[in-house]
Amino acid sequence: MLKMRRVIFLFILTGICLSGVLTLSACSSAAVAKNGDSVQVNYTLTLADGTLVETTVGKQPLELVLGQGDFIPDFEKAIVGMKVGESKTITILAADAYGAPSADLFFSVNRTQLMAGVDPKVGDHLQSTDSSGQAFSVLVTAVSDTTITVDANSPLAGKDLTFKIELLKIT
Repeated sequence: MLKMRRVIFLFILTGICLSGVLTLSACSSAAVAKNGDSVQVNYTLTLADGTLVETTVGKQPLELVLGQGDFIPDFEKAIVGMKVGESKTITILAADAYGAPSADLFFSVNRTQLMAGVDPKVGDHLQSTDSSGQAFSVLVTAVSDTTITVDANSPLAGKDLTFKIELLKIT
């Protein structure tokens, strides 16, 4: 009798799932990420030479809504179709990530524009603000008695990026 009840229950549950009454996640543990889903992922970003740029492993995972363009488009596209617990490694070419360094983002600044006591050296990172007050970082590339030359490109411009991605959660 107990065996018969289990068979009937499984039949009813299967019928409900097939009819679409229950959500996909209740019928199958194989839900996949799609555009519009809010997801949590861990990732590790490295460069072609193996240099570790950053990781969320052991820290706060990245949360994003797929398809909204909040992150590198090819990174988001790679998550689409993944299942919770699945991992993959992708490489995004520089042209599809931060692009090539822009010559327009190299510029000279008169030393008189620097805060008192600032004595920059080649390789230093300085903080600046744009006309709207948005903070950004620049890399000092040359120094003279009267000016400094800085690079305001992303440090990842011109670099291929390798991401190891693990999908933690779909909501």
